[in-house]
Amino acid sequence: MMQKTENILFRRMDFEDAPEVSEIEKECFSDPWSEKALRDSLINRNSYFIVSEVDGEIVGYAGMYFALGEGYMYNIAVKSDFRNLGVGGRIIENMIGFCKEKKLEFLSLEVRKSNYRAIKLYKNKGFCEAGMRRNFYRNPQEDALIMTKYF
Repeated sequence: MMQKTENILFRRMDFEDAPEVSEIEKECFSDPWSEKALRDSLINRNSYFIVSEVDGEIVGYAGMYFALGEGYMYNIAVKSDFRNLGVGGRIIENMIGFCKEKKLEFLSLEVRKSNYRAIKLYKNKGFCEAGMRRNFYRNPQEDALIMTKYF
């Protein structure tokens, strides 16, 4: 079902968002983060999590950790009804903007080798392949590409 995305709002994730974000995790990942793990990550002052909303509904989110000029994206996910509408790209742009604001040297992430759509999106946003982590993912087991964007 196609959705309207003209009115996407981006904001910092808060504790009350954890149940809704956890549901997106379950939809998107075979090894999803729990509500508790999401809340615990929000406590860390070196973490930055955002949600994207359309008409009050959380449709996507991303989270990262940053320290010593480096950024590492934990997760990025978009509800299936809102994929291929530019939501993921706008989430990444928001994360990149945060990294530039914090004067980070780079933002790095892992992605399943088979996730061609995500890899294409990351490359379109200026990320390059920087390495591989063997057997990084489970359910099913798979290698991860390390992708990095330098600032």
